[in-house]
Amino acid sequence: MQCSILNPAVTRDSSQFVRLDAPDPSGGSRVSLDGRRRPLFGLDAEALAVLMVEAGEPAWRGKQFVEAMYRQGLAELNEITTLPKPLRQKLAAEGWQIDRPRIAQVFQSVDGTERYLVQGQAQDQDQTAQTVETVWMPEGDDGESGDGADGEGQENPGAPGLASETWDSDGPQHQPAPVHSERPSRHRATICVSSQVGCAVNCQFCLTAKLGLQRNLSAGEIAGQVLAVFDRHKVEVGRDRVNLVFMGMGEPFLNYENFMAAVRLLVQEVGLSPRRMTVSTSGIVPGIERFAQEPPEFRPKLAISLNAPNDRIREEIMPINRKWPIEAVTYAVRQVKLRPRERITFEYVLLGGVTDQPEHAVEVARLVRRTGLPAKVNLIAWNPGPGIAYTTPRPEAVEKFRTTLIGEGIPAYLRKPRGRDIYAACGQLKRTVEA
Repeated sequence: MQCSILNPAVTRDSSQFVRLDAPDPSGGSRVSLDGRRRPLFGLDAEALAVLMVEAGEPAWRGKQFVEAMYRQGLAELNEITTLPKPLRQKLAAEGWQIDRPRIAQVFQSVDGTERYLVQGQAQDQDQTAQTVETVWMPEGDDGESGDGADGEGQENPGAPGLASETWDSDGPQHQPAPVHSERPSRHRATICVSSQVGCAVNCQFCLTAKLGLQRNLSAGEIAGQVLAVFDRHKVEVGRDRVNLVFMGMGEPFLNYENFMAAVRLLVQEVGLSPRRMTVSTSGIVPGIERFAQEPPEFRPKLAISLNAPNDRIREEIMPINRKWPIEAVTYAVRQVKLRPRERITFEYVLLGGVTDQPEHAVEVARLVRRTGLPAKVNLIAWNPGPGIAYTTPRPEAVEKFRTTLIGEGIPAYLRKPRGRDIYAACGQLKRTVEA
């Protein structure tokens, strides 16, 4: 079976491609005298309080900024009418602006998934902000099943797998068009968030690796993806229970400071629960060790991109394994103090003929048992991309792999591929705009 794209990628005149040509909401790039743009979006309440004191204002004005930017979604300084006009003018003259990330382009899938190019924050006057990718899955992809999120998701891991027509690489995807209602339920929706532009880890099966690492995203750019999608879909914090997965472009633990600063913003200032967040790492051991020290009230759930049954295969498809082999990764994971009912997730990409054999499933089961951790395995049938010489496994191979894990006593779930036709599925994020 040859590598193939299931559906043609969107083209410039495709109905799946929506271009947002609205003017920059900042009204142009206001800059300070030294040519630097100073984004307010991304600063937490403490930093904003300090800024207000430095501006000769009471510290409590920082809370007004928090309410305006992170709760009300205001995108312009002059919209924050709770602040005195002279203060707004002073901040603007010094180059301060909200500079909230915004959706620049939208790609729409037949299954309801949307992929976005989100424009970030540019620091210099003559610099154009780069875009990064974010994905909205209105029904999720079942990745949270069985991980102990708020005591939910304990579905039966022995439930039937996906129908083959939803992901078989030999034929078209026979997926129904999404059904839209005026106000759909949002307790299953998932947003896939990026932490870097590109990625340095170089997993051989991933399209993002083709970009290499271009730069780290700031805390504001990471958190801003979430709020931009919230705005688009009118998500109400406190009512809609949307899951966040930091599994987009980049390796979060190679941008640790900014990633965790974004998480704290989302928890403290936006009001989201860390138990509705999951971060995936390829196995950056120093990052896992730091993560283990994070207080539970700010710590997302942890997923490890395992993707192979042993070090030999993993080194071939994930070069990072040469630096931090499987045993080093699992040793570091054991330091994470899990909450009640919480499980570590091992993500496993099934590559046809490479990692999808029953004997591989037995090895994975033994590996997971050796960790001694409450854990589950998420299976992902490889999502194809141009220039990558792997194949999507047959449905019967995926089902055999899953049932073998379950027979070995390991909870196993099959993640649904979402948005393959628009390059939005796991491992496909490369800012693709053409076929």
